[in-house]
Amino acid sequence: MTTEQDSEGLALLQAIARKDQNAIAAFYRLYQSAVYRFVLTRLNDSHAAADILNEVMMEVWKSADKFEGRSLVKTWLFGIAHFKVMDHYRTQKKHEHLDEAEDIADESPGVQQEQLVSAAQDARLLKQAMSKLSAEHREVLHLAFYEDLNYREIGEIFGVPEGTVKSRIFHAKNLVKKQLERLTAVP
Repeated sequence: MTTEQDSEGLALLQAIARKDQNAIAAFYRLYQSAVYRFVLTRLNDSHAAADILNEVMMEVWKSADKFEGRSLVKTWLFGIAHFKVMDHYRTQKKHEHLDEAEDIADESPGVQQEQLVSAAQDARLLKQAMSKLSAEHREVLHLAFYEDLNYREIGEIFGVPEGTVKSRIFHAKNLVKKQLERLTAVP
C-alpha cells in the first residue's frame, strides 16, 4: 500500500473507533480484496475465506480504538486475519485443502495462443508447487510477493523476529523450486 492509502486507512480506523458506520464501510472497501486473498492463500476455501474476512472486519469494528499506530494499518489488519485463520484451524481441524486451478482465457487482442498456453501451464505448475508447501510457507510467500510487505511487517503479523521471516521465505522459495523441478522433470 502507498503512504496515501495507509493514511486513508488510519483516518478510517480513527473514525471507526468513534463507531462511524460509514467509515467501516469505506474501510471494508479499501482492504477487503487484500484480506480475502491473504486468507484464501491459507485456507484454499473461498467460502471460509469470505467468512473470515467478515470476522476480521467485525474485529476491526470492535477493536479500532485499540490500534496504537506502532505498525501500518495493513500489518495490524493482516495480524488479525492471521489469528482468525489460526482460530479456524483450531475449530475445524482442517490444515490443508487443495483447490483446482481455474482456467481463465485472456481475450485481449494480440495475445499469442502459445504464450497463453505457456503462461497458463506455468501458473498451474506454480499453484501446484505452492499447494505442496506448508500453510506457513505459503503465507509468508503470499505476504512478501503478493502483498509486497517487508520482512519486518511480516514478522509483526506472525510475532516473530525479522530473521525468522527471512529464513522462512528462503526455505519456502527453495521448496517451490524443488517442487517445480519435480513437476517439470522429463521422465
